Amino acid sequence: MRIVRLLVVAALLAPSVPAHAQDEARFDISYYWDLDAARARAQRDAVASALGPNVDAKLKVVRSETGWAVVYRRDGDADGARLAAQTHTRILQARGLGAAAPVRARAWSEAAADGEPAGIVQRRALEALVEMRVKELRRRGRIAADERTAWTVYDFTTGEQLVSINEDLKLQAASLIKPFVVLAYFEEVRAGRRVYDAAMARRMERMIQRSDNPATNAVMRNLGGPPAVARILRRNYGQLFGDLELVEYIPAGGRTYKNRASARDYSRYLLSLWKGTLPYSKEIKRLMALPKRDRLHTGARDVPDDVGIHSKTGSTRHLCGDMGVLRAKAADGREYPYALVGIIEKRAPARNYMRWLHARGDVIREISSMVYRRIGERHGFLPSGIAAR
Repeated sequence: MRIVRLLVVAALLAPSVPAHAQDEARFDISYYWDLDAARARAQRDAVASALGPNVDAKLKVVRSETGWAVVYRRDGDADGARLAAQTHTRILQARGLGAAAPVRARAWSEAAADGEPAGIVQRRALEALVEMRVKELRRRGRIAADERTAWTVYDFTTGEQLVSINEDLKLQAASLIKPFVVLAYFEEVRAGRRVYDAAMARRMERMIQRSDNPATNAVMRNLGGPPAVARILRRNYGQLFGDLELVEYIPAGGRTYKNRASARDYSRYLLSLWKGTLPYSKEIKRLMALPKRDRLHTGARDVPDDVGIHSKTGSTRHLCGDMGVLRAKAADGREYPYALVGIIEKRAPARNYMRWLHARGDVIREISSMVYRRIGERHGFLPSGIAAR
């Protein structure tokens, strides 16, 4: 589809030029066309990342007759544009980014001049970029046809939601439910009906750091069972958990398939946690920051080691997910926290569970790297034009 779009816009923007007139004509290079400016902006960033700073400086999202195009304002001769387009195509196709084609140069009207505020384009660009990458991963077979994904990103520095993709889908919760159980217990502590002592602290550490299922079941049993935990959460935090279905203990072997929640439930929880509006927020943050393997930071290629993280993973033969708050750091030490939720749910159980889990975990890590780069670009501690590697 991307190549078709490219050929369509090339045909529209570059009417045939007689051979004898090509020496006088000037040519740019086109890479992509779309009706949506944000998706075009995301593709522009991806192309800039692949082709480097020399192209980045003159790579623009411009108005075409039928939408938005990504154009390198080369203003060169036909032969040079053709050779450059061939070279760019080899680089871009190696990254799954389509092809390049020469187009006649003109006085292009850039995206900002068409009236869409730059801030809106920036906020929507990351969502479009994530959508495009997920589609590309599907095309490559790294996300299967029977798998659904959900993604949310909140920039806590600006208070903006940057990504909302399938955030209202009720998906298997797996161990992602465990921070909710922690919250229910702390609500009872706040009300004076339970005690948080050293023994309970150790149990909750096992729940979150080691994802210990017996410890989780013990806490739910202490609260009266899964229906009682759900009632506590609905009664006190109904505005956070609109999609939550907490109905079962975690069965032997971790095959917990009935508890369900949405990416929106997780992101609202993380936002309230970071604002400190949940009881014992400081202690919950400590529990979620205990060192462990995750899918947002551990092994994410472009997320530096000094980025702090408060997170919880979830895994079954049907689900691979992670939710967390990452604390990106600038060179001056200032932190830029943001929440990221990534979930992949498979309809049929994975045949090779560990291989599937590792592969889907790598998908979440790839999206996490993309999000980190965009956060860095937005707040100026990473250079622009690298957010779509």
